[in-house]
Amino acid sequence: MRTLIAEDDELVGRALRDVLSANGYDVTLVTRGADVLLRHGDAQVVLLDLGLPDLDGLDVLRKLRRVDDVVVIVLTARDDERSVVHALRLGADDYLTKPVRLPELLARIEASARRYRRSSPDGTTYDAGGLRIDFGLRQVHVAGELVHLTPLEFDLLAVLARRAGTAVSREVILDEVWGDAYLTKSKALHVHLHQLRMKLGKQFIATIRGYGYRLES
Repeated sequence: MRTLIAEDDELVGRALRDVLSANGYDVTLVTRGADVLLRHGDAQVVLLDLGLPDLDGLDVLRKLRRVDDVVVIVLTARDDERSVVHALRLGADDYLTKPVRLPELLARIEASARRYRRSSPDGTTYDAGGLRIDFGLRQVHVAGELVHLTPLEFDLLAVLARRAGTAVSREVILDEVWGDAYLTKSKALHVHLHQLRMKLGKQFIATIRGYGYRLES
C-alpha cells in the first residue's frame, strides 16, 4: 500500500519508513506540510505529524480534505483532547500519539487498507425512512438529497446499515472499521459518529447506552 509519511524528526521518520517498508508498504517520507499537499495524490494512506516546520499539521489536514479523501492517520506527540477532537473533526480517520506501539500502528494502517479495498461495487442498496445507501457507488441520499460522507463515515454507516434495526456493539464497529476493537484507544468512533449524525440527521442513529448503536430501520 502506498503510504506517505510526513515527519520532520529524521530518526523517527526513518524508523517508521524502515518498519513499514519491511512489512511490504511502498513508503515515501517527507518533512514539510507543503510536500504533503504536493504529493498526496500518489498515496493511499498519509501518516501526518502535527508539528511540521512550515505548516501546522492541522492546517495541512484542513487543506488536504478540501481536495482528497485519502486516509489520514495523525501520528503526533500532541495528546491534549482539544487537538484530538479538532483533528478528527477536520477529517482525520484516526489519531495516535507518540510513542506508538508498532503492532497498533500496523493494525491501523491495515484496517485503512481494508476500507480502501471495500470501495469496489457490490451491487446492493439500503433504502428505508428516507435514507438510501448505495454500497456499490458508496453514495448516501437523505430525502433525495446527496450527502457527502468521508470514506470512514461511509464505512461506519455501512456497518450499522447491514444490521439495520439491530443493536451493534461498540467493539464490533471498532473491529470492522478500525481493525481491532481492543487496540483502538482514540476518540475517533465518538467524533466520527457525531459528524455522521450531523450530516444525516440525528433521527437515524440511536445510542444504546453502555453497549453501542443502532440504525433505525
